[in-house]
Amino acid sequence: MSPATDLASLLTALDPSADLAHRHLWLIHLLDWVRGPRDSVPASLERVQLFLDTVAARPDTQQRLQAWWSTLVDQVDITTLLADFGFAPRTALVSEVAERLRTKLLPGSPETIDASELFMLALPSAFDAQWLAALDEAQLNRLVELLAPAGGDESPGGATRWHRALLDAITYCAGQILSTGFAPELRLRMSEAARAGQPFHALIRDVESLHVEVLHALRTPDRLHESAQRLRERLEACRAAAATVYAHFEDNGISVGLVFRLRQLRERILRVRELLDCLLSPKPAVTAARLMARLVMVGQERRSLRALLAANSSLLAAKVAERSAETGEHYITRTGSEYRAMLQKAAGGGALMAFTTMAKFGLYALALSAFWSGFAAGINYAVSFVLIQLLHFTVATKQPAMTAPAMAAKLKELGTGDAIASFVDEITHLVRSQVAAVLGNVLVVFPAVLALATAIALATGAPAISEKQAEHVFESLHLLGPSLLFAAFTGVLLFASSIIAGWTENWFVLNRLDSAMHYNPRITRLLGAGRAARWARFLRENLSGFAANISLGFMLGLVPAFAAFFGLGLDVRHVTLSTGQVGAASAVLGLQVLHMPAFWWAVASLPFLGALNVSVSFYLAFRLALRAQNVSGVDRSRIYAALRARVRTAPLSFFMPARTTPTSAS
Repeated sequence: MSPATDLASLLTALDPSADLAHRHLWLIHLLDWVRGPRDSVPASLERVQLFLDTVAARPDTQQRLQAWWSTLVDQVDITTLLADFGFAPRTALVSEVAERLRTKLLPGSPETIDASELFMLALPSAFDAQWLAALDEAQLNRLVELLAPAGGDESPGGATRWHRALLDAITYCAGQILSTGFAPELRLRMSEAARAGQPFHALIRDVESLHVEVLHALRTPDRLHESAQRLRERLEACRAAAATVYAHFEDNGISVGLVFRLRQLRERILRVRELLDCLLSPKPAVTAARLMARLVMVGQERRSLRALLAANSSLLAAKVAERSAETGEHYITRTGSEYRAMLQKAAGGGALMAFTTMAKFGLYALALSAFWSGFAAGINYAVSFVLIQLLHFTVATKQPAMTAPAMAAKLKELGTGDAIASFVDEITHLVRSQVAAVLGNVLVVFPAVLALATAIALATGAPAISEKQAEHVFESLHLLGPSLLFAAFTGVLLFASSIIAGWTENWFVLNRLDSAMHYNPRITRLLGAGRAARWARFLRENLSGFAANISLGFMLGLVPAFAAFFGLGLDVRHVTLSTGQVGAASAVLGLQVLHMPAFWWAVASLPFLGALNVSVSFYLAFRLALRAQNVSGVDRSRIYAALRARVRTAPLSFFMPARTTPTSAS
């Protein structure tokens, strides 16, 4: 059936005896004619009025239209549209992602009895919601009279087909709400008071009571509204009970799948309220049109993968940021003693990274394939980072992704009088801590690698690395080369490792693995009760760090190998490792290195590498934390002005602690 471009052709093509697909195609073409170029709601309303006037003036066309409509409502199940449109076919996030991909990638067919599928084909544009909502009561009543004359579809009790469809949809939605509310993973996470109240138990009974009042021949308005009010109160009790699960998430970790089910439950409760309003409305045609307009927008959201993932991962982002904030507080120094302690920890990290650097050169000598070379490098980095963690040392570039959420959390306090000054104080503490950590790493790793390379040369009689490798180090770290881009990319990997750390800790807490390790009979028999308790506490305190360090190590080793496989040419530039490489190359080339321009170009790049590692990682983590903490509307101009004032009045405070700052025992 080819689409008609004018009303006369459309009305001529109307055939109530056509097959299913062509009857639906006629509806699709009619609505396409109504919306027109999709640029003017008044123009669409004029076309609706023209359709009504033309059909009313042609009795034969009106009879065919009524026959077509009667066949449509008899064969198409509208319950799926009213009750289930916009919801996942199964209460799982993964299945909903697959369903949305199918909807986006595969074309729909009008040969269907599912009203939801036909609805998306007939009203695919957000513009449809605008002209549907703009239809006035007179137009809607005329349309209803043309399609189904008064009294033609009423039951003996006076309820129309529309009322019966609404009741069926409410019953269906209530069943879905009940099954979700009784799901063990949700019910066990509700508060004790919510479980004791048993709000879901009587839901179906209240729906059945409404059903009887609507269909009963002797119903009275008072009894009907009383029944509807009981159902509304029951729905509110169910919503409140489900909301207590979020409090459980605050203390016990977040599951994206459970958040998805809770959001589906809340949306179904809202849908029942909408259907109930339509059922009781004295103007059914108007409320039906508004409901259809609302469902058009639901259909738009139904197609969006981004909206689905963003909505259901926001709480997980908040929890990841919160856990990173707790860790990040340990990396911010506020007193002179804490500043000196940070220098010492960074110096220890730099000393250990010297061995990491030499081990990396040793792996080159094995001449492994790209993947296994990257895998071995990842093991080298991961082992080093974990050892640094266990020895309570620090690597400067790992801190920003942890400290950014801690800073964002403080933005929620900006409503108080001295909050801006306090926040700027925290910024200076943070920058000063980063400076201390970078200096501690870099100033120790260079001489440490230099000493190690010299010791290896004296012990073996051969240089630790070849002159060709040394020259390649300077060439790869040239300031005017791609090193700065690689350093920024390394900042992205540093941020990614903090996300993995937060997610891993959330997973550990959500599944109560520390409690399982502490009390599980098999584990306590194997380890003993005391040792099991110590291991549980140790993992609870250190798992986040292990996840960050191990994931970062393998990303630094394997990402360049995978990038090379796809021809991307990406590499990593970690300021501490790069400084160590410069030290190893300098040990091989001796004092003549001071006369090489390549050496000075490489040395000049090191501050920029550190700045990019730190700033990119911090920026990404800070943006995530702002979104998670819902503080994106903060008046940032006040903060920027306060920062500029601090730079003018006390620039050294960003690099050294004030002498008047009292020290405390470390």
